[in-house]
Amino acid sequence: MGTEAASSSASLSPFEQLRLARDILRTEGNALLMLADRLGTDFCRAVAVLFACGGSVIVSGMGKAGLVGQKIAATLASTGTRSHFLHPGEALHGDLGRVHHDDVVLMLSFSGETEEIVRLLPSLSRVPIVAVTGRPDSALGRAAAVTVDLGPLREACTLGLAPSTSTTAMLGLGDALALVLSRMRRFGPLDFVRFHPGGSLGRKLAKVDDLMRPLDQCRLAHEDQSVRDVFVRVSRPGRRTGAIMLVDERGVLTGIFTDSDLARLLETKRDALIDGPIRDVMTRSPTTVRSGLLMTEAICVLSQRKISELPVIAGEGRPVGLIDITDVVAWLPREAAVDQDAARTVPFDTPVRAAPAGRKPGH
Repeated sequence: MGTEAASSSASLSPFEQLRLARDILRTEGNALLMLADRLGTDFCRAVAVLFACGGSVIVSGMGKAGLVGQKIAATLASTGTRSHFLHPGEALHGDLGRVHHDDVVLMLSFSGETEEIVRLLPSLSRVPIVAVTGRPDSALGRAAAVTVDLGPLREACTLGLAPSTSTTAMLGLGDALALVLSRMRRFGPLDFVRFHPGGSLGRKLAKVDDLMRPLDQCRLAHEDQSVRDVFVRVSRPGRRTGAIMLVDERGVLTGIFTDSDLARLLETKRDALIDGPIRDVMTRSPTTVRSGLLMTEAICVLSQRKISELPVIAGEGRPVGLIDITDVVAWLPREAAVDQDAARTVPFDTPVRAAPAGRKPGH
């Protein structure tokens, strides 16, 4: 930037900076609204071609349009449409080998006359091209099987030169294509988490089965055993959970007994009960969650009931694992994973009830 230009830009007052920024955003926002109104049968034809694609959607574009194309390719791939980005320049030097006869090319160029793209078009004659351009009569528009017209757009750049409004329109149209296709493919939450296993997205859609300690790592005993026998016989290697799940002769969960419950027996001088059946001192019908429940909902249960261990049951009430608060703390995303104000209604397997005297709340 020259000295004169730098001096001119520095002379903008805060008011003028905000006014210019708002004008830019309004220009780009209005372009999106106009594009939404002008969409017609060509958009539907483009969707049909992309939906019928037996291979991959190859997204391509040069310069800023290429950067937008990379984002569109990523959005398509993450929402159920197999997609890759192909750089036009690299395609001319060997990367055309990535294009298969059952692919579809989604080409982005506002002018439709970008040199690298025009040179590439003859080599793409064997695959259908869906063009996104502001000039349907351009070389790209004429070569395409379907052309989606962005319409006449004014770049938000003060000079009217830097791609801004046009790339915003391309990005919005790419999202529209990807998300319409995703809906048509019946792409659901389970598909989404399969493609987004890491980070907060994966955590928010994870199931209790993904985090619970499986049954072979839990302490499980029959309700007829004595407290002493249970603690002697159900030890597990490694870091143990703080709870023992109790079952009847059918294997159905009937209660839970925690290390804290044992400590209370000793503190209240009821240690004679240690040699009696654990069913007499266990918490009956403990709070549970069903296998397949979202982990975020299980966290709500732990928080609302103020408990540290949460049995996971399946079928007729047989335990399949246990959620331990220590595991949750390591897993919990930084953003707290769940808005508890929006998740107050959680499907518990037992109603809220007052805990018996001497019991910790929740179970």
